Amino acid sequence: MARTSDRTQQTNHYKILRIGYSADPAEVKSAYRGLVKEFHPDCNHHLDNHDDIASINLAYEVLSNPQSRAHYDRSLGIKNSPRGSQQSKRSASPKREHHLNEDQKLDRWFKQVYEPIIEMLEVILDSLDEQIDDLAADPYDDGLMEDFEDYIDECRGSYAKAQIFFRAFPNPASAAGIASYLYHCLNAISDGIEELNYFTLNFDDRHLHTGQELWRRADEMRYCAQMGMQNLQSN
Repeated sequence: MARTSDRTQQTNHYKILRIGYSADPAEVKSAYRGLVKEFHPDCNHHLDNHDDIASINLAYEVLSNPQSRAHYDRSLGIKNSPRGSQQSKRSASPKREHHLNEDQKLDRWFKQVYEPIIEMLEVILDSLDEQIDDLAADPYDDGLMEDFEDYIDECRGSYAKAQIFFRAFPNPASAAGIASYLYHCLNAISDGIEELNYFTLNFDDRHLHTGQELWRRADEMRYCAQMGMQNLQSN
């Protein structure tokens, strides 16, 4: 099989990843992971493959993003067809604000926004070290990596639910600081999920360490939100 760095393959991202033009996102991801393993220096010390890795990363960056892939397909003269499931954009109907006093608004926000989000943050933030310890036994073991990917998917699902709860009701003025901490916490988690996901694709420890740092920041924001709520309720 020709090496990925051959000049004839550098001109076509699909050929670089060794996939067809109709490959779905799962196939793109699987092909990328397989090639990263094949050309990663930790697996093949004898290969001078910096150009190969750069081409593989560029091809995946283009083909894993629906917008950039569609633009690239048009440049090749390929007609776009739906790939995978697309989430329909639904405009949420605005909720009518009842005539509640400040204490009632805070109580509602606490029960229907703050508490559910804190529970989801526990699912996301409190298991990363254990997951990394398990994976450290052999990061190239497909079974261990699949378990780690399942954890990331669980975090992604909990994050999506937390965002829904966060937007369910406007925070009362007295809880503005707490809501700000939750907002920054969720933002750090979102970025952390992407970094951890990059690690599962290219085995680059820098993404893992960045993910851990973002988890640490998110945990700080969670703590600040909890302290803020305790102080607010004690007043």
